[in-house]
Amino acid sequence: MPLQNRVTPFGELEAVTGRGMFTGNRGRLHDGQRNVVRWADGRRWITCLLEFGGRHREVMAPNRYTELFFLDEVTALAAGHRPCFECRRPDYLAFSEAWRAGRGEGGGGADGDRRVWVRADELDGVLDAERRDGRTRRTTTAAAAELPDGAMVVLGGSDGDTAHLVLGGRLLAWSADGYGPSRPAPDGALIVLTPASTVGALAHGYRPALHPTAA
Repeated sequence: MPLQNRVTPFGELEAVTGRGMFTGNRGRLHDGQRNVVRWADGRRWITCLLEFGGRHREVMAPNRYTELFFLDEVTALAAGHRPCFECRRPDYLAFSEAWRAGRGEGGGGADGDRRVWVRADELDGVLDAERRDGRTRRTTTAAAAELPDGAMVVLGGSDGDTAHLVLGGRLLAWSADGYGPSRPAPDGALIVLTPASTVGALAHGYRPALHPTAA
């Protein structure tokens, strides 16, 4: 049976087959029987490479953090995660620069490549406040035309609410296996899943990795 560690754009955890393009974590969420018993453990929610430095881990090992998996990076961003500073440092630097620009703020540190970056504690604190109020998911609203490519919005239907990717002025329905055909965006305000400061980073040049079905 698949483990409950595949993340949706809503930030929920599902038990489905397939790993997706990225892994990551938000602390230790499982018990000794590999059952998920909490939604989050701390405010550091990161997105990592599937392979890094030849490391190998037992998934959901006792007393270790819970390995999570994402269809692609825009899914992780919508759920409230950000790039890992260790295994994805170039992406972290690019994200934090765009994130800072989106907030109209100065930088928080300097790296060897002389780029300005935001310290992880500051970034994590803002994202944590934007994505949740305790266990309740926080969202914003905006018209699709106001959103950059890579943002995720919600559309309601007969089968319930579905996450959609904004791409090229159109919307693509998300699923655990990939994206469906694009459709025109409706008029009016939509519920935006992607945290506001991450939307700002997307609007200021951060380019997240997309699943091949979004091409």
